[in-house]
Amino acid sequence: MDVRARRAIIMTSVIVCVMLSASLILSTYANYNSFGPFRTLLYSDWITCDHNKNMEVSVNETQVFFYDFANDINATSPIDQAVNIISTYNLDVTRRFIVFVPGYKSHISKKTEELIRQTFQNVPNTYLIIFDHSTYTTSRPGKLKGYERAVYHTYYLGKAVGKFLTELRRKGVPSRNIHCVGHSLGSQMLGYAGSAYINATGEKLWRVTAIDPAGPCFSNSLIEEQIRSGVAEYVEVYHCNAGGLGTTSVLGDADFFFNYEGAIQPKCNPGILPGKGESDAAKCSHKACVRYWAYTVHNPGYFLAWKCDSYKEFNKGRCAGNEVTIAGRPPAVKQAHIRKG
Repeated sequence: MDVRARRAIIMTSVIVCVMLSASLILSTYANYNSFGPFRTLLYSDWITCDHNKNMEVSVNETQVFFYDFANDINATSPIDQAVNIISTYNLDVTRRFIVFVPGYKSHISKKTEELIRQTFQNVPNTYLIIFDHSTYTTSRPGKLKGYERAVYHTYYLGKAVGKFLTELRRKGVPSRNIHCVGHSLGSQMLGYAGSAYINATGEKLWRVTAIDPAGPCFSNSLIEEQIRSGVAEYVEVYHCNAGGLGTTSVLGDADFFFNYEGAIQPKCNPGILPGKGESDAAKCSHKACVRYWAYTVHNPGYFLAWKCDSYKEFNKGRCAGNEVTIAGRPPAVKQAHIRKG
């Protein structure tokens, strides 16, 4: 069996439910312990969450990677110089600009960034931009302290991304052609970026896709600290490790919860080792969310969603006759659920 065939089987073996403007839930039959030691640690006082916005913090070591696959162009520059350098390539402002902001412990050389590159390599009429903020979001000097440091920089990185997008707009790129995609901590950065863009331009970005927005330090924060409806014309949120590395909060115009209430994904079972197995399962589910969204780029009509009030109602088959929309596209209904397979 080839890779594409295996992928098709995985994708058709799941149930997807969507509650638009409330939640989308995609469900399989996995056993999941919501109160293991790893999840308890993530939301404990062991992690200090500092959302201070009043400091002068430079994030100019952030690198911006620009890809014009059609013309075999790959350019890299510091964030404060990026728009000027990108604009030297005679930009076609009618193309779609895909802007990807990754999460904690990310790096341009890692698998997530490579998946995004491969996903858009043959998509016509697009440019791809990837941010590498690893200088500020590495796990050094340790996972807990490293995450605290990354959370502290989230606002300042989001503000810098917003400034970059504003400069792109001033170079003639229409707001309607900018689609920002964030994963984990990068999703939360886009909440700040979208607000900064609105304040600077008086316009909204066309679309923000938030893939499993980071939960620790954000789930219990004020809504202004999170990605949310209103920071773009359309905000969609994908949940795959809700209550673990990802948030449980319903935040967007459409929230999609994949597999067992968005908490655990197929082949990401915690196993029998407490803590370690739970941690590995959380990371597996958290990363799976990027693959799900990437799949929709080339298969935009794959996930049908039925209007439904809750996962429980959907799982009992009580929403099959309701209105239908498509996950990954702007919604036609406000609340919906999906089943595939």
